[in-house]
Amino acid sequence: QVQLVESGGGLVQAGGSLRLSCAASGRRISSYAMGWFRQAPGKEREFVADITWSGGTTYYAASVKGRFTISRDNAKNTVYLQMNSLKPEDTAVYLCARRRTVVVGKVPGDYDDWGQGTQVTVSS
Repeated sequence: QVQLVESGGGLVQAGGSLRLSCAASGRRISSYAMGWFRQAPGKEREFVADITWSGGTTYYAASVKGRFTISRDNAKNTVYLQMNSLKPEDTAVYLCARRRTVVVGKVPGDYDDWGQGTQVTVSS
């Protein structure tokens, strides 16, 4: 099992940027695809981005494409989410997880080993 800890969240004004980190322990994540999701109060968990084990292929939700960038550093056992041009509707708890499926379904059921999340709040 992989333990994941997210960090880097906070309060930012609309148009600002944040960089989230997802640090893994207990097992190397270099063999796994990894994903970021977010969950706002009263809403379902929503896919944000996914990256293959090598970092060679990335996937994004339409709502964040062009503004967010997922990356990884396998030597540091860490995955990142660079978020630019933030909007109030990006406000949510952001969570990372390990993808357990080969096909990218972009649904929470395809992922395991969820972290606790980090709060991102974007003010207008």
